[in-house]
This record gives sequence, structure tokens and C-alpha cells, in this order.
Amino acid sequence: MTAIDALPWGAGVALAGLLGAVLGSFIATLVLRWPEGQSLAGRSRCDACARPVGARDLVPLVSALILRGGCRHCGAAIDRFHGSVELAAALIGAGALALLPGVQGWIWAVFGWLLLPLALLDARHFWLPDRLNLLLAIAGILLAGPLLDTGLLDRWIAALVGGGVLALVAWLYRKRRGATGMGGGDPKLVAAIGAWTGWQALPLVLLLASLGGIAWALIAQGKGDQPLRERRVPFGVFACAAAWTAVPLWLLISVR
Repeated sequence: MTAIDALPWGAGVALAGLLGAVLGSFIATLVLRWPEGQSLAGRSRCDACARPVGARDLVPLVSALILRGGCRHCGAAIDRFHGSVELAAALIGAGALALLPGVQGWIWAVFGWLLLPLALLDARHFWLPDRLNLLLAIAGILLAGPLLDTGLLDRWIAALVGGGVLALVAWLYRKRRGATGMGGGDPKLVAAIGAWTGWQALPLVLLLASLGGIAWALIAQGKGDQPLRERRVPFGVFACAAAWTAVPLWLLISVR
């Protein structure tokens, strides 16, 4: 039994939630700054008065509650995106350890934390950075074996075949229609997800992601006048959500 396994259930959930909130603060900064070409190393500043934000005002979730979502110096409202991402990352950590205590739950939490910035960047900018996809893939190859009890070969197969199949689909669509039907980052994301799930669970991920994308497109079609075939779909968002959701579902349906 490892030290992680020895943690009481409640302590594991609380610790994962706290760590998730801290990581969520960094993830929010990354998502806001990276697309704008800004450095991630600079100090946080108020968007309104440009004064640096002190350490006591950077405590995830807590500082925003104490300051009622405003700057300590000028009172201007702080972008709620920060708090939302911190809360999402905290829920990913706490939820993972609540459902899967021990090492397996921690690996699932790491999976969720790595997927979160990819989903947010795709939702906001239709962008799946190669560096984040590569980080996700490497982490999956190195860490993900105990998550779904998959071997290294299973995960390599999923990465190569899953990414290759989506790349082929994208190429065939472009060849036939003369237009881009899938972003270049989507096959790489699926390959990286396969490095976590193995080939056995990857079809479930793709099914859930496709259903989510179709549902979103139909709902969006009902709210706008843009033809469905011309509407851009952030497939990465649904792939990330499906990948994280598929873990407990696969464990449930694969029980013998």
C-alpha cells in the first residue's frame, strides 16, 4: 500500500480539491494569456487599474469571495473566468478522488487537469496547441497504465490508430469537399487521449464525443441562422469531456 492509498477518503478528496483549485488558477492564466502572446511568468495585474495583485488576493476561490469579485485597489470587477476555472479544476480533483480513491483516482484527476486547458482553448479559440497535446500524450504513456489497467502496447496502439484514423477522415473530407472539416489539432488530441485510455476504451470516447458534438450543433442550429454545415464545432471540447467521463463508464461496463 502506498502513502496515497493510505490517505483517508475525505482527506484525499479535500487534498485533490485544494490542489485542483491551485492548478485551476494557473490554467486560467494560461488560457487567457497564451493566445494573446503574453508571458505566463509575469505578475497578475488588475485589468482596470493595472496595479499588481498581491499574494493575499491570489488565493484560489477564497480571495474572490472575500473581495466580492472586485479589485482591492479600484473595486473594478475581476473576470469571473478565473474563479470558474479554479472551481472546475477543484471539482475535477475532488470528484476523481471521491469516485476512485487512491492512485487510480489521482491519475484520473491528472488526466482531467491536463484536458481542461485544451478544452477551454478549443472552446474560446478553436485552438489545440501541439505542446499541450504532446504533454498529454507523454503523461498518458508514462502514467496511465493503472487508470484502466491497460498495458503500454494497448496505449501505443490507441494513440497511433486513433490519431491516424481521424487524420485520414480529415484528409478524405478535405479531398472530397475541398474544405477543412476538422482542425489539425483534433487527431493529435485523440491520439493523446488514446495514450491514456488504450484501444479498448477509445471507441467509447469517440462515441461520446460525437454524440456531444452532434447535440451541440443541433442546439446551436436552432439558435442561429448559420447553416449547420458551415458552423464550426469545437470537437476538442467534446473529446476532452468524453475522455474524462469515459473512465468511470468503462470501468463500470467492463467489470466481469
